[in-house]
Amino acid sequence: MDDFSTSWTALRETVAGLADDDFAQPSGCTGWLVRDLVCHLVIDAQDVLITLATPADTPPTRDAASYWEVADTPPTGEDPLDALTVRLAAAYEDPGLLKFHLDDVGAAAGRAAVLADPGRAVATRGEVLTAGDYLSAYVLEWTLHHLDLVAHLRGAPRPPAESLSTARALLERIAGAPFPAELSDTDALLVGTGRREPSSAERAALSGAGVRIPLSLG
Repeated sequence: MDDFSTSWTALRETVAGLADDDFAQPSGCTGWLVRDLVCHLVIDAQDVLITLATPADTPPTRDAASYWEVADTPPTGEDPLDALTVRLAAAYEDPGLLKFHLDDVGAAAGRAAVLADPGRAVATRGEVLTAGDYLSAYVLEWTLHHLDLVAHLRGAPRPPAESLSTARALLERIAGAPFPAELSDTDALLVGTGRREPSSAERAALSGAGVRIPLSLG
């Protein structure tokens, strides 16, 4: 649970430190402003609470890596749920209200994660995972969205080194091959998930390592 807590606490603290004007800046998520991404984090925190409170009495069907569905193309921001998030975020109007909601629900999700039995089976999205695997999957979610949050914000805190390393290791499991050592953890995550186009040298290195990109996760 430590990796989950580290990544989630860092992300929430970064949101708490944003200026009001930052919420109108673009994020690293296609079609979303920072306020839209923060609203998505509120929904994610609710999902964590719901899942940890939904025990399953059947064996796990997924683990932290297979929890993720890999699509052939990156998101465009035109998905109906994405559009709903944008409308919901706009309804907050005052960034302080959005900050408060994330702090309130996010703190509860963090406490629930600490209290969860990592070996207990929980149900989500029609699948069953151990709570430990479910929370491990969210380390990748939090770390990627932390990078999205600060993509266009100078001086905002970046994800902790340990979160970047843990997220990279999980992404490599999803990819089925390690990323080239010359890619930093941040670059591996950004390039690997299609958040940044690789340079010609990076593309050649990834091809040589047998890594197919982008890995669009859903």
